[in-house]
Amino acid sequence: MVRGQGRPGAVGRCITAFAAVATVAGIWLASASASELPVQRRGVLAAGTTTMNVALIQAYQNNPQLNAQRAATRATDENVAIALGGYRPRVTGNASLAETHLETFSKSGPTSGCTPTNCGNVGSAQYGITATQTLFNGFQTGNRTRQAEAQVFSARELLRTTEQATLLSAATAYMNLLRDAAILELQRSNVTVLEATLRQTRDRFNVGEVTRTDVAQAESRLAAGRSQLLTAQSNYITSRATYRQVIGVEPPAQLVPAMPVDRLSPRNLAGALARARTEHPTITTAVYNVDVAAYQVKVAEGALLPILTLQGNANKQHGSTSNLVTSSQFAASATAQLTVPIYQGGQEYATIRQSKETLGQRRLDLDTARDQVQSTVTQAWGQLEAAKAQIEATQAQVAAAEIALNGVREEARVGQRTTLDVLNAQQDLVNARVALVTAQRDRVVASYTVLAAVGSLSPQILGLGIPTYDAMVHYQQVRDNWGGVRTPDGR
Repeated sequence: MVRGQGRPGAVGRCITAFAAVATVAGIWLASASASELPVQRRGVLAAGTTTMNVALIQAYQNNPQLNAQRAATRATDENVAIALGGYRPRVTGNASLAETHLETFSKSGPTSGCTPTNCGNVGSAQYGITATQTLFNGFQTGNRTRQAEAQVFSARELLRTTEQATLLSAATAYMNLLRDAAILELQRSNVTVLEATLRQTRDRFNVGEVTRTDVAQAESRLAAGRSQLLTAQSNYITSRATYRQVIGVEPPAQLVPAMPVDRLSPRNLAGALARARTEHPTITTAVYNVDVAAYQVKVAEGALLPILTLQGNANKQHGSTSNLVTSSQFAASATAQLTVPIYQGGQEYATIRQSKETLGQRRLDLDTARDQVQSTVTQAWGQLEAAKAQIEATQAQVAAAEIALNGVREEARVGQRTTLDVLNAQQDLVNARVALVTAQRDRVVASYTVLAAVGSLSPQILGLGIPTYDAMVHYQQVRDNWGGVRTPDGR
């Protein structure tokens, strides 16, 4: 009897079942182009199912790092109100109470001693108000205000950077979980088929159709399959934890396949670089940081100019601490004071030089940011092109592996192939399916990476259809506030 010829029908049925399961698991991601958008648009989703857009919305609303950056932006808004305080008067009030014992003596004659003429206790109360207005301080207030406004713009761009990073992390976490779930199903199906193959091989060994070597080969391949299954389970659990961390909610039971977002990106690398130079928040943040440093130089130079202030003072006093006859008195005054700095140890000059060096550093940081963004865009574009090519290669690999498995299976039925040949062909198909699933994940993530690299990954461009966070609202609420300790949200 030729080895492998005994009862190939059972083994063939196992292999056929495996091929069917592998095909379903492998096209899970690939089916996105045909199914995702209509399902999302209709809003018809099975219970426990989430789409990419829903995950991005949840991350945009729940991610703690993004919410923390929004709070930091709101805190930066207050710098403008602080700077505007230099234009406003400073008013202080004062009050005091005193109890005094007075004794007054007078001389009755040139040679006589002192005799007391008046003594007693007297109480006095004083209260007043002082207002100080800076009329000129070397343009420091105006420059500080413009510097604070530049800081606000910089903080908004930094917030946009965080938004992009959060959305990209959410898309990556979504696709990682989708990929690892598909691979887990592949490995689980592979183990099922290997277990059936081992049972059939043992049955054939018991009737003398195969040798002990064939049984050992099946056992070895099953042990390797279980090891791969455990690895896939570990990766799946890790991806679920990452999903929870980034998106802020527990992952659902099933994820709807996602589509690439190439339609939102420039058509070529030159267009991507041109858009990134004008829109990427890393570059615009660096531009505003240059403005902040430039205004700091002007603030430092303002310390060398004169300061003119106007002070008004009004005081009312009842009683007196110096005599017993005063009932009350009122005093008011207005004073203009001009202070001209001449020399104060050279600190102002050192501060000016230091500010100029910082300005030079910020300009170099801007050049660095431009180079970094250009490198990131080029790298992301290359990864996207490679992912597209990888899809075609892995699809061809899967098709060839399926043909090879069918051929080996047919040859095994007539005794021209061994059990090991069938197991190897089966493993090749599993590896090809895993490679295809991974390539499909890389294809989607690469499209989001390009969109982030050019500075266009935002809820508006993605069309998520949700109210977006508007930093201008808080800025307008606090910019011209003259007082109050409550934040606009009531805290």
